[in-house]
Amino acid sequence: MRLNKNIKHIGILLVALVGINYVSSIAFKRFDLTQDKRYTLSDATVNIINNVDSPIIIDVFLEGDNFPSEFRRLQNETRQLIEEFSAKNSNIVFNFMNPLEDEATRDSNMQQLVQRGLTPMQLSVQENGKATQEVIFPWALASYNDETVIIPLVKNKIGASQQELVTNSVQHLEYAFADGFSKLTKPKSRKVAILKGNGELPDRYIADFAKKLGEYYFLAPFTLDSVAVNPQKTLKDLKVFDLIIAAKPTEAFTEEEKLVLDQYTMNGGKSLWLIDAVAMEKDSLYNESGSNFAVTRDLNLTDFFFKYGVRINPVLVSDLYSAPIMVATGDGNDTQFIRLQWPYSPLASGNPNHSITNNLNLVKFDFANQIDTLKNSITKTILLQTSKLTKMEGMPRQISLELATQEPDPTIFNKGNQILAVLLEGEFTSVYDNRIKPFNLPDEKNESVATKMIVIADGDVIKNDINRNTPMDLGFDRSYNQPVGNKEFLLNAVNYLLDDNGLINIRSKEITVAFLDQEKIADQKTTWQLVNIALPLVLLGLFGFGFNYFRKKKYTA
Repeated sequence: MRLNKNIKHIGILLVALVGINYVSSIAFKRFDLTQDKRYTLSDATVNIINNVDSPIIIDVFLEGDNFPSEFRRLQNETRQLIEEFSAKNSNIVFNFMNPLEDEATRDSNMQQLVQRGLTPMQLSVQENGKATQEVIFPWALASYNDETVIIPLVKNKIGASQQELVTNSVQHLEYAFADGFSKLTKPKSRKVAILKGNGELPDRYIADFAKKLGEYYFLAPFTLDSVAVNPQKTLKDLKVFDLIIAAKPTEAFTEEEKLVLDQYTMNGGKSLWLIDAVAMEKDSLYNESGSNFAVTRDLNLTDFFFKYGVRINPVLVSDLYSAPIMVATGDGNDTQFIRLQWPYSPLASGNPNHSITNNLNLVKFDFANQIDTLKNSITKTILLQTSKLTKMEGMPRQISLELATQEPDPTIFNKGNQILAVLLEGEFTSVYDNRIKPFNLPDEKNESVATKMIVIADGDVIKNDINRNTPMDLGFDRSYNQPVGNKEFLLNAVNYLLDDNGLINIRSKEITVAFLDQEKIADQKTTWQLVNIALPLVLLGLFGFGFNYFRKKKYTA
């Protein structure tokens, strides 16, 4: 009877186990128990992944045996995040590979990757008291329907340690992959106009950013010259575009042009303005005297921006926390280029609380102006600002390269943080509200629908260098020999202005990564080896001795 009862219990248990296994095979649930919810994908990412209807193949090159511990952490976080993608959609397939593993193909693999734009990174590995150098490729390639995009896995930042670099990179991972998936799966639909006709930067000086922006949107030049002949048609044509970019205009806008631009905003158009209120170019200093005069540049836009809630002041911001300038010394074959401190190239830091500038590298300016925000109904968010060690210089003023050879006096750099870029959001009031207009419009608006614009007080933020008639990378500053955040900032700005699905907001996700102290590990290595190896043996010996002692005492008695 008892045997039958036991058999019955065993049978029920087996049936239950089979049932549980069957249910778990067709339905499962992943739980994110991390405090910062790093493995909980954002809604924007999930929406993109759910639309993947054919395989996305991801090749991750972050693989190797000699990684420093920080980058092994990045490797693990990357793997776990992609596993989360794959759990949401089985069409996402991935593999990790080491392109440098085989010595026979190492050089050819490196050359092929570099040609595709995947630059290697050299790391200092300091573990167990030894220092070595390792080369890694912190990149991934995602392929979908015969298209491939490059996904960066490392987020560079000026002055960051390896641990800070990895922390920034881990925080950036979800956005990097979601952005790549979005480019693969979503066809371009938005249109961006690059304004021409008012002395804006020539195409070759905005080529690097335009190339990057073209991966996301349709780009086209748009000239305002036709305003003088047919302003109504010009406005109608401009409304076709979702965003306009004014890249460092140098000629004044007419009232007719301003009204067209104002009505474009009133109809919900987005805009990105890169404005120089002071006429001064770094190239103009490379002459026999090594100097030139900076003067006010009148673009006839003061009332335009004033009505919207900002004022770009015709002053130069001088900042001790700045990028250097390259100065040539010597003659002929003895010419050498040296880097000298140059206060007119501020390195602006981003607002950590906004998705455009969160986790952003420093942005380099050249002869930047200062922005004041004014009280009105528009919401204003400071995006970029200088360090606290600044001073303001009025116009006109002589600028000389000799300044770079002089030791600055920190006591006069006491004006505090200065605003260099600001985001405006809300329902704008027309610049021409209750004013005589230069021409009549049949459907004129004095209040806009909800829209956005960004104003940057320097046109050189978008300007790439030219080397042998080839545009250089806007994200790398040759004078500083460091990566800068210019290209990423501008791309984030445009993505935010045109973002309907909230993808850019993933950048605001905060992730905390804890690391072991390698110096402490090296110093206390022997101590902890003894604790983990010798101590258990000692405790086991004491237990055995005590057990035998009490056992003998018990049975002897």
